[in-house]
Parts: sequence; C-alpha cells; structure tokens
Amino acid sequence: MTDVLFPALSKESPEAEGVLSTWFVADGSAVAADQLIAEVQVDKVSAELLAPVAGTIRLLVDEEAVVKQGTPVATID
Repeated sequence: MTDVLFPALSKESPEAEGVLSTWFVADGSAVAADQLIAEVQVDKVSAELLAPVAGTIRLLVDEEAVVKQGTPVATID
C-alpha cells in the first residue's frame, strides 16, 4: 500500500494547510502511475496531484477538505 500525500506547496510554512479542490478519480477505481488524480491548492498556488504508483485508489478525504501539507489524502493498493 502506498500513501498519496498532500504536497508541500508552501516552503515558508511547512505546517500550512491547503484545500483538496477536486478529485478526478472515484474511490475504488483503478489508476495508472503518473495519472492525474486531484487538484490541490495552498494559499494562491494550485497544483496537480499525480498517482505515484498504479493500483486501486482509496480516497481518505473529501473534496474541499482542508488538509495539512504532508497528510495522506488517499492510498493505492
């Protein structure tokens, strides 16, 4: 199992929180390595979140959830 972490987009504030704006995959769906799975935002910086490995994804947070950088937002088996 591989954790998918909320990326550290704010280097000045590593404890900063961000928002998981949009999931592009459904819970329990198959994903490919490097597939776009979500969009996240910290302050005014948006970023794409890619699957680190292929497998079945389990979402741990909902869209629009406020999440601390480095926190697991999904797992891939």
